[in-house]
Amino acid sequence: MSDNVILRVTSKIFIPFILLFGLYVQFHGDFGPGGGFQAGVIFAAGLILYALIWGIDAAKRIAHPNLLQWAGAIGVILYVGTGAASFFLDGNFLDYNALDHHNPIHGQHLGILLVELGVGITVAAVMTSAFFCFAGRRRIDGEQQ
Repeated sequence: MSDNVILRVTSKIFIPFILLFGLYVQFHGDFGPGGGFQAGVIFAAGLILYALIWGIDAAKRIAHPNLLQWAGAIGVILYVGTGAASFFLDGNFLDYNALDHHNPIHGQHLGILLVELGVGITVAAVMTSAFFCFAGRRRIDGEQQ
């Protein structure tokens, strides 16, 4: 797509809005439709669109595969860490009320925010990594499929 000027110009305009919408869905998912999974997919779709327009190598410079592996692991740690924190604060696993004994409503909000953030980071990293794996495949004779 390197010779298609229209796609390159429109992608420069739309990709920041796609990523911004992914952040909106992430941080307003506990108040309305959306949440971590949807936000992660939207964010990954923005990165995948960038890779389709500008090339896999350019996308890997922005979202390096090692960074994606770390992000996926950090997202899972954030999810499990939130559950473990509530467990060690005399609650059940993922019992958000235990995160703030003085104001359980605040604990609920904090717990949902952290869990959904962990899910969003993990989903975005895994979806982008899966795309990079499939898009970077080559035939045995060296030609790209």
